[in-house]
Amino acid sequence: MDTIRAMRTFIRAVELGSLSAVAREFATTQPTISKIIAGLEAQMGARLLTRTTTALVRTEQGERFYVRARHLVEAYDEAKADVRGLIERPEGRLRIAAPVSFGVLHLNALVLEFMASYPRIEVDVTLNDRFIDLAAEGVDVALRIGGELPPDAVARRIARYARTVVAAPAYIHAHPRIRRPEDLAKHTYLRFAWLTQGDALTLEHRDGRQTTVITQARYRINNSLAIRESLLAGAGIGLAPDWLVADLLARGKLQRVLPAWHASPHELFVLYPPRQYQPLRARLFIEYLTTRLAADTPGGAPG
Repeated sequence: MDTIRAMRTFIRAVELGSLSAVAREFATTQPTISKIIAGLEAQMGARLLTRTTTALVRTEQGERFYVRARHLVEAYDEAKADVRGLIERPEGRLRIAAPVSFGVLHLNALVLEFMASYPRIEVDVTLNDRFIDLAAEGVDVALRIGGELPPDAVARRIARYARTVVAAPAYIHAHPRIRRPEDLAKHTYLRFAWLTQGDALTLEHRDGRQTTVITQARYRINNSLAIRESLLAGAGIGLAPDWLVADLLARGKLQRVLPAWHASPHELFVLYPPRQYQPLRARLFIEYLTTRLAADTPGGAPG
């Protein structure tokens, strides 16, 4: 039995969730794929997948084997490429995860540009705001903005984004002027839901002074793109990072309120599993992100 081939088949069955989809990808038949999976399960002495009428589901043993199988296959591919002298030919499938809003506004265009430079690399992007387990979900590279970093991944800070209070010109002209942070309490405030500090907003002046204001947040949203659209519609004022609104500020669609004051910056991290053999495609993408995002970040800096 070709164990490497069997592991590849199992890995793709997990990722595609369908034996017929694997058969199409490998240009073979579904019975052949089923036979390969059955042979692997016999070799392992355990059931790896359970088949329902609608999907394939990993068993507990299959979950553990999937993580190790991916690492083994990637290490094998890297070793084979090294022996053949092909280490400088980036190819294969790259799996990326990122927050939804950042992915839509920034990552998507960067990935397309990256793929144009490396036509032999295939990319799977998952946009999700929840924290993910890189190893368990088979992710090569993940992006995370702020928050606690997982202990089982390598994290590199690649950009830092300023956060300031912004509003649409129409809102600013239609409401009392904001001269100092305390005035924010009298205005309609838009904020991200589930903030640990609640409605409290802490700002720092460029001279180092700090103050905290209790805002009146009538509208709380759990998606940054919705906050962006609400600010643009003149629904209120809000604290926003430059990665979310820099283009709107540049076009005059939004304006900074109290420009001498700012909140703690957003830090963008790239995360990847601590592997001994990291695929070349992942290394190239990490370096590409580090260079591009640091260069495109106003006032940003790589970690």
